[in-house]
Amino acid sequence: MNQQEYPGRTVVDVVVDVGRRVRAWFPISTAERRVRFIAWASLVSQTLIVGTGGAVRLTGSGLGCPTWPRCTEDSFIATPEMGIHGLVEFGNRLLTFVLVIIAIVAFLFVVRMRRERPDLFRLSILLGLGIPVQAVLGGVTVLTNLNPWIVGLHFVVSAALVAFATMFVYRVYRGRSLGRILVPLPVRTLGLLTATGAWLTVLIGIVVTGSGPHAGDGGAARNGLDSELLQHWHSWPAYVTFALSLVLLAATLRLSLPALRRASIALVAIEVVQIGVGIAQARLGLPEILVGIHMLLACVFVAIVTLVLMTMRETEGSRARSVTAQAASEFELAGRR
Repeated sequence: MNQQEYPGRTVVDVVVDVGRRVRAWFPISTAERRVRFIAWASLVSQTLIVGTGGAVRLTGSGLGCPTWPRCTEDSFIATPEMGIHGLVEFGNRLLTFVLVIIAIVAFLFVVRMRRERPDLFRLSILLGLGIPVQAVLGGVTVLTNLNPWIVGLHFVVSAALVAFATMFVYRVYRGRSLGRILVPLPVRTLGLLTATGAWLTVLIGIVVTGSGPHAGDGGAARNGLDSELLQHWHSWPAYVTFALSLVLLAATLRLSLPALRRASIALVAIEVVQIGVGIAQARLGLPEILVGIHMLLACVFVAIVTLVLMTMRETEGSRARSVTAQAASEFELAGRR
């Protein structure tokens, strides 16, 4: 930027003009394409960091960087002497900065919409605050020599952030919630029971993992619980949740709510895959690749359960679609007459 590029204008004029252009680039009152992109980026990145965290654990790289916040006592980054374990652990830490950038951009995109879309504003803040919480938990995990309960809490927060990111994406596309429940009370109750079962399954699964062989480091402690018994405890709520999901799907087929129907189909599909992976990993001796896939699918599972609950409430988008469909139906009837 110099005077030759902007003849007859002062540096202040140029700076002000550039500032206006940058400000105009941010959305004002509508969730347009840029907001949709950053919402999806938030959901994908929150899921991917679970995958990289799983890679850290499953490759035995949990203490690849033996201290925190530095990677070593003398360096913030992995050194060649630390080998592949240092690279894997440092790579996971590095992804946190990607999450920070996405969170900042998401906040900037919706901050000017805070009066019209306070829901998006609040969700962007929640997602942003979750990142330092995760960073601190990651540090405590390293400093406590991969304590399985701290590692489990780390995953719980990740799952919660995936749920918030799913809500963010949904609200960007569908608009604000209008509060009205679109389904009968028994269907709503069934959805809540399914979500409760889903979270119970995930939480018990975390405890199972804490008792298993994949500690993240050969010297890390386990929670001391019976893995074989816990596997059964993990499967029972999973099967109950699957049964509830099938009943929920059957109920949605009787309702004129295509979004809820699609979400219910997706829920049953992900459960079929997740149950299959869970059975396979148990019978094959917990191979690392299947354990990693099971972890990622758990995040997808949480996201879809969240989506199912979200589609049960009326939003600006669903009301607009309903009005449009009704008008089209009336127009078609008038044409037949």
